[in-house]
Amino acid sequence: MQFDFGPSCVGLRGSFSKSRSCRSVHRIGKRLVIQGASEGRGTGVENNGESSSDYEEGDATISVIPQRNKSPIAAAEDVDVSNGTVAPATSSSAIPAAKKRQRRTRIPDKPYLRIMPWNLWTILKNYIGKELTEIPIPFNFCEPLSMLQRLVEDYEYSEILDKAAMASDSCEQLAYVAAFTVSSYATTSNRTAKPFNPLLGETYELDRTDDLGWKCISEQVSHHPHVVAQHCESKNWICHQEFSMTSSLKGKYLQVKPLGMTHLTFLSSGNRYTWKKVTTNVNNIIFGKLWVDHHGEMEIVNHKTGEKCVLQFIPSEPFSPSKQRKVTGAVMNAKRELVWVLNGTWDNKMEASKVAEKRSQVKGKQVLETEAPVVVWQRRWPPPEAEKYYNLSEFACQLNELEEGVAPTDSRLRPDQRLMEEGLPVPQYEPIWFKKEMDTSMYPIDDSVYHLYKGKYWECKEKQNWSVCPDIF
Repeated sequence: MQFDFGPSCVGLRGSFSKSRSCRSVHRIGKRLVIQGASEGRGTGVENNGESSSDYEEGDATISVIPQRNKSPIAAAEDVDVSNGTVAPATSSSAIPAAKKRQRRTRIPDKPYLRIMPWNLWTILKNYIGKELTEIPIPFNFCEPLSMLQRLVEDYEYSEILDKAAMASDSCEQLAYVAAFTVSSYATTSNRTAKPFNPLLGETYELDRTDDLGWKCISEQVSHHPHVVAQHCESKNWICHQEFSMTSSLKGKYLQVKPLGMTHLTFLSSGNRYTWKKVTTNVNNIIFGKLWVDHHGEMEIVNHKTGEKCVLQFIPSEPFSPSKQRKVTGAVMNAKRELVWVLNGTWDNKMEASKVAEKRSQVKGKQVLETEAPVVVWQRRWPPPEAEKYYNLSEFACQLNELEEGVAPTDSRLRPDQRLMEEGLPVPQYEPIWFKKEMDTSMYPIDDSVYHLYKGKYWECKEKQNWSVCPDIF
């Protein structure tokens, strides 16, 4: 991850070498690489500077420095996930369990689908380099959720934000926010199906104030291009985003570039954060098993204090298990001094290590010690049988559960999506005024099948009897 914040910040430079206590360190120029330290240990950043903020010319070394965990940041193990709920054990938003709604934990198994004589490449090969959002995709490449519902999965680990609201300082809060942004990518590691495209004006609400302490409303506000507006609020924070994307086929992989920005505000402190999502690749489009990867740099900014966190989503190397789905990051204060170090993977967990106050000299070089890393986010993996129902997590299974009182435009009420969830065939449309048959009058010049007019339209108009017409509007 490069530290380049303009003239006011001097970047972390130099090569990284291996010390006796290092786990693994790579020489990568101006990038800061944090390889996972052993449990109960911290990391140190060594440089030639005269002070903690002078990172200009010295060689930096990441070392493992044993130190007792004094970090005020709480571990993810403090989260209460009993009874299928997801709430911080100490969250003020929790209410007595007796008042919590009983929600389902899974959906019906997906039906067996006959193997088609084509794959995804058969559909997409004619669209190389073109925008793909409007291409119709067969059902067997989809999952029974709308894109509006899929975006709400960003809040599956909302307990991280509740902990962030109680953080002792804004830099610690920023470390939590960074972990929260990474958690939103977790489900993509084993879910490659496409969600349903929302209709213009389609909405989706999710009210989880009874157990998670927040509620969310989303709406498809534009169709060309596709744009979703979303607002989520709790007693501690408010988050809103406008999401759209561009997608194109790059030969062997499909690339998705999210557009729009996410805004998060903590009500007690007034700290306001913004960030943009990173690029996503769907690999093995031509042959092989589809797999998803995320890469790029994400910058999270606290607009009240000027503090920043830079997360680097490192491209995976498919034949190197140790170099897959890595995320590294660093939290810097307004003076661009390193305060927190983040390390982990976007599909499993993230750890945070606080830079200690203590500074020491090693061979004339300045060393910044860190306290022992703590887990700030840990994924809750779906059960093995989830493969039978689109690899949905328990939280995702609850998104399309029917509820009373929702708007008539709510995604839960889509008949095509409901039929797919229940494993039932979607009825094919039967034309009212036309019928499909071969035009034998042109045979053998043209043996195509046509939709030929079968009459009665003008008679119905004369009588103003439109009872045979479906309500499509």
